Amino acid sequence: MTAGADSDRLKREAAQRALDLVEPGMRLGLGSGTTASHFVDLLGDKVAAGFDVLCVATSEATATQAKARGIPMATLDELPELDLTVDGADEIDPQLRLIKGGGGALLREKIVAAASQRMAVIADASKLVPRLGAFPLPVEVVPFGLTATRRHIERAFADLGIAGSVRLRGGTRPFVTDGGHFILDCSLGAIADPDRLAEVLSPIPGVVEHGLFIDYARTAIIAGAGGVEVLDRPPETRN
Repeated sequence: MTAGADSDRLKREAAQRALDLVEPGMRLGLGSGTTASHFVDLLGDKVAAGFDVLCVATSEATATQAKARGIPMATLDELPELDLTVDGADEIDPQLRLIKGGGGALLREKIVAAASQRMAVIADASKLVPRLGAFPLPVEVVPFGLTATRRHIERAFADLGIAGSVRLRGGTRPFVTDGGHFILDCSLGAIADPDRLAEVLSPIPGVVEHGLFIDYARTAIIAGAGGVEVLDRPPETRN
């Protein structure tokens, strides 16, 4: 089995275990990305067998996939309070802090996660890291004033003693999110204080959202060579 095929198998194993968290009648948030797509497929199988759920998607791509699988869908305006969101992550640290946004859906993913009583993250073991930052941190920004916003972000990094490069995703043909925004990918190396960095980035004018998910994930379902591990964070630590 190739490394890619093995990774895909592990992602599906994590997604399969996440179905254990889903109960009939739940209001679910459906994440975006390769691992979350496995969950949507597996949930579609259960719905086809008569399982009752109502879901909200975190991206247009997920909405299209879910509808094709016959999963009942609503908007977050129609369903503003969710029981559970199941989503992937680009990195997960021991405190279940996350970097998300590799697929470009971080804004909607965070909005849906914030509307949920519980967020479960599914991933293969390669996404579990001792410290966040090896994966470039996505920061979603409005196109207007891009250069000025970028300079503010770079100054914020410098004030925190963080060195790294900031790159516009897509370069001369920028990647555009579902919300019509651009993404700056920030290669920072190890992030010593993700909580503080999140606090500093959020108020910058032009920053729509960043890919640091602090105190969102309650559960991480990690599939590795030795099986599937479920990591839980006490719910009282969520803001």
